[in-house]
Amino acid sequence: MAVDRARIQAAVAEILAAIGEDPTRAGLESTPRRVADAYAEFFAGLDQNPQDHLKDFVPVDGSTGELVLLRDIAFRSVCEHHLLPFLGIAHVAYLPRGRVVGLGRLPAVVETLAARPQLQERLTEEIADALHEGLDPLGVLVVLDAVHGCVGTRGPRQTASSTVTMATRGALTDPTARAEIIALISAGG
Repeated sequence: MAVDRARIQAAVAEILAAIGEDPTRAGLESTPRRVADAYAEFFAGLDQNPQDHLKDFVPVDGSTGELVLLRDIAFRSVCEHHLLPFLGIAHVAYLPRGRVVGLGRLPAVVETLAARPQLQERLTEEIADALHEGLDPLGVLVVLDAVHGCVGTRGPRQTASSTVTMATRGALTDPTARAEIIALISAGG
């Protein structure tokens, strides 16, 4: 189901009125439409299946190497608790087992799952699950490092903090294997 822009516009106009603003004044008159357009983009992943990005894999023999690691995938999502953005970097690794996928497909999976009302913890797990299911690898590791609008602009107002979450599957649940990949991720910065 596509985002209902008309309902969002009406809701935003009501929010503006509820905070004591005039939603028809110059400067605000286009705000409900702008927010509806933004929400259509922010939540476009609700109508997408991340597995669609992994269908065109390439069957390979054992000559693919031991690890595929894509570092520093920029993403943005919206916290489902406050509807405020969180922005971050994803690092995605997998150990191929008979198939690989174009490197551009990995950010597409991240973007699809991030474009939903989210919790960072769940997003990390969903990315790992999608890669595990879609690629059937020997192992998966996903690390997200994000700055949350709700932490930086309200409540604790911790503007310099970030949240790191990690999910592993298969062979990459092993602490030694995990540590090696974390070192590779850190070496990229």
